[in-house]
Amino acid sequence: MTKKTSFVFVLGLGIAAMGMAQEQAKPPVNPVNIAGVWEVTMAGPQGEITQTVTFTQDNAVIKVKMESPMGEAEGEGTVEGNDAKWSISISTPNGDFTIGFKAKIDGDKMTGEMDLGEMGPMAFSGQRKK
Repeated sequence: MTKKTSFVFVLGLGIAAMGMAQEQAKPPVNPVNIAGVWEVTMAGPQGEITQTVTFTQDNAVIKVKMESPMGEAEGEGTVEGNDAKWSISISTPNGDFTIGFKAKIDGDKMTGEMDLGEMGPMAFSGQRKK
């Protein structure tokens, strides 16, 4: 490798490293406040299911309690900007499993998708109760 080629290679590595440092230096996005009680509706195999979901929030960390006619479940997650993610674990006659949720928050409304593992994703929407 010639001196000129070596210099260009080292310069390129330096520029790439500076770019990564700038990426890492970006401040975290402030989490939107989702604390409170929400009514969340999803389409189930036997029709719509409405649940009462209570979020408590400490900065970006959330704790979740979901209540439906089928029972209660608790979980936790995070909020970054207008994006919320959480998961709950439930016990069924077929065994225990975890459901992951991702939501976009827009004021007192949310839309999102829950991951039901092998059963695939399912859309949901929610409204904060007044």
